[in-house]
Amino acid sequence: MDEGDDAIDRRIAQRLRSLRAERNWSLDELARRSTVSRATLSRLENADVSPTASVLGKLCVAFGLTMSRLMHMVEGEFAPVLRKDAQPVWVDPEIGFRRRSVSPPAQTLAGEVLECELDAGVRITYEAPPRPGLEHHLLVIEGQLEITVDGRSHDLRAGDCLRYQLFGPSAFATPPQSGAKYILFIV
Repeated sequence: MDEGDDAIDRRIAQRLRSLRAERNWSLDELARRSTVSRATLSRLENADVSPTASVLGKLCVAFGLTMSRLMHMVEGEFAPVLRKDAQPVWVDPEIGFRRRSVSPPAQTLAGEVLECELDAGVRITYEAPPRPGLEHHLLVIEGQLEITVDGRSHDLRAGDCLRYQLFGPSAFATPPQSGAKYILFIV
């Protein structure tokens, strides 16, 4: 892990700790609400470990935030133009997931754009949306991606677009022979 990764992990740790403190939740309460163990939460808040996509997803549900909103809180202020080299990238190396905030969310604007990549043979599941009814438009740029929303699976290939609202669990999966690169528009 390089110095930049350490810095973002420290900022994520600080933000998670402050979000919990703002709600006057103990670690035990957050563990109950997020289904993430108390020990893992403690290690995350102390920046002893890097968060995975799955754990961040569970914490965002507990806090009622999108992952992009959490990352915006970590990254800073809204900029009308954000050059590619300044767009924050978050990586979960354990499973092979990369997420670039093309247009990080701003408190005054609702929409955001993410560029995501999943390695071959990866599956990420989210138990609940961070906010019920969140609208997504997902455009596959390369590869193959299976998305399951409301119990219904959609097999997508390059050029395919899926528009949906999240009310329950969802999953993103790539087949063993192909990863996927996709753009996610969130409204």
